[in-house]
Amino acid sequence: MSAAILFGATSSIGQATARLWAARGDRIYLVARDAAKLRAVADDLQVRGGQVVGTRVAALDEIDAQAAVVDEAFVAMGSVDVVLVAHGVLGDPARLRESPQDLAALLHVNFVSTATLAERIVAALERQGHGTLAVIGSVAGDRGRQSNYAYGSSKGGIDVFLAGMRHRLAQSPVRVVTIKPGLVDTPMTASFPKGGPLWSSPERVGECIDRAIRSGRGIAYVPRFWRAVMLIIRHLPAFLMHRTKL
Repeated sequence: MSAAILFGATSSIGQATARLWAARGDRIYLVARDAAKLRAVADDLQVRGGQVVGTRVAALDEIDAQAAVVDEAFVAMGSVDVVLVAHGVLGDPARLRESPQDLAALLHVNFVSTATLAERIVAALERQGHGTLAVIGSVAGDRGRQSNYAYGSSKGGIDVFLAGMRHRLAQSPVRVVTIKPGLVDTPMTASFPKGGPLWSSPERVGECIDRAIRSGRGIAYVPRFWRAVMLIIRHLPAFLMHRTKL
């Protein structure tokens, strides 16, 4: 039995991962913005066998409130094995090009507030002397592409940030895992045309995340085939890349 905290508990991927924890009887603490949805998630996990220690309604992009939220979660749990951060927004690329305010807000949520939250969590894990922080990023952060470069740059930023944190903690019992999903059928991608071998369900991605956390890997492409896909995309010469609609 493990003890886990989920930040962004109402996200589809976060819920799918937490259901695996619940099936094992793990102790779970949940944090999300929407009180009604949070309660529904907590009830669902308890029915599935999870021990929901507590819940907290919080807006994770409010940096000044993060310390209290993290401290409250760790106090409630007593000891924590895993913290999963499922926090972020996709944004509309056309709107982001037209609105500096919307662009700044996306960068704040996906990079700034995620980075500050990660620092708070790692500090708490260091104080207790063990534990794993896993943060959901995206394969979109591997290379800037015309279709989503605002979102991709925010995820690329958090990728580099977590890599530096992983380096700092290399000799520590505290681990940092970067989760890089590809195309996932969630409400966030509701407007995308679906179908094809590159799409995954939240349940499949949740299983991959759970394995990645337990495997000891620092970076996990989920599902794993995305490592090969992004290797090709990262190494495409610019003159070829600029001919694509990626």
